[in-house]
Amino acid sequence: MFVKVFEGLYGFIWEDYSQNNCNTYFIDSYKKVLIDPGHAHLFGHVERGLATLGITPRGIDIVLATHGHPDHIESVLLFKEPTKFTMDRKEYDYIIDLAGGYYKIPEPDFFLQPGELIFGDDRFEVIETPGHTPGSVCLYWPSNKALFTGDLVFQQGIGRTDLPGGSGPELKKSIEKIMNLDADYILSGHGGIVAGKEAVRENFRIIRDQWFRYL
Repeated sequence: MFVKVFEGLYGFIWEDYSQNNCNTYFIDSYKKVLIDPGHAHLFGHVERGLATLGITPRGIDIVLATHGHPDHIESVLLFKEPTKFTMDRKEYDYIIDLAGGYYKIPEPDFFLQPGELIFGDDRFEVIETPGHTPGSVCLYWPSNKALFTGDLVFQQGIGRTDLPGGSGPELKKSIEKIMNLDADYILSGHGGIVAGKEAVRENFRIIRDQWFRYL
C-alpha cells in the first residue's frame, strides 16, 4: 500500500504477510531519501509507487538502512551511482560477520554517526538503538515530529531479540531512549503507521505495560 503520510513523506506499507518484507519510506525534500528499501525481488511495489510521483530509483539521492537484515537492505544492490547508501558502521560490521558469506552485503558510501544528520535545510537525529541488532538506529525528523523506528518498535509491538545479536535488556534501554521524544508519527519497519501525538503516547504505554516485563 502506497500512502502519503504528509507533504514530503510517503510510505510503502507492506500488507501481504505471506511475503517477508519491510515497510519503506520516501522523504521528498532537499534530498530524496529512501529508508529501508526491502527485498530485491519485492522492490517492484516501491518502484511503482515512486513512479506515481515521477521518481525513478536513479532519482534517489540517499538510501538509508535502519539495520542490516536482508528484508531491509537487499534492494540497495539495485541502486547505482549517483545514489549513495548509508548505515551504521557497527551494524555493517555485524552483518558482514553474520551473513557476508551467504549473501552479498551492499557497502555503504558513508556511515551514519549518532547525532545530527543534515541534508540542506532538513535536520535529522540519528539515534543508536541496539537490541534487535547491535547497530540498529532510529531516525528522528524533529521539524515534522516523525520517528522512523526500523524494527525497534511497531504498532503495539516490539522487535525480536531472539536473532543473532539481539538483546532484550538493550532493546528496553533503546525504547526508553525514544519513548519521550516529541513525535506525532511512529514509522516502523513492519505493520501500520501510528499517527497522532496521543496515539504515539498510547502506543508507548502499551509497549511499556505489556512488553517490558518480557525484556
